[in-house]
Amino acid sequence: MPVYEYLCESCGDFTAMRPMSEYQAPQPCPDCGASAPRVMLTAPHFSGMARESLVAHATNERAANAPMTTGEFAAKSAAARHGSGCSCCSGGMKSRTKKSKTATAASGAKSFPSARPWMISH
Repeated sequence: MPVYEYLCESCGDFTAMRPMSEYQAPQPCPDCGASAPRVMLTAPHFSGMARESLVAHATNERAANAPMTTGEFAAKSAAARHGSGCSCCSGGMKSRTKKSKTATAASGAKSFPSARPWMISH
């Protein structure tokens, strides 16, 4: 319930908590009981915040696992979401033209000349 201000002619101003549906109705003065009309003695206060700060606060409040909205998803470029060979964005499968780093000898033994020499093949 909001707090409204009232002004009694003999006692002065006072505040009272009333339902919003009764915002225009006068309130009896707590001291003398006379009917006092509602007045606005103080200006309403609205807090403002810069757009950048508001976005930063909203980002911090959102959980790490919260899904992106449609607008957020559309705002990100496909390159920023996934790599160039991604099958979900490019419509095709990942490139299979990559040369394997595994070298195979004539005997069928495999070796890893440039990467992971400690790895044993199966």
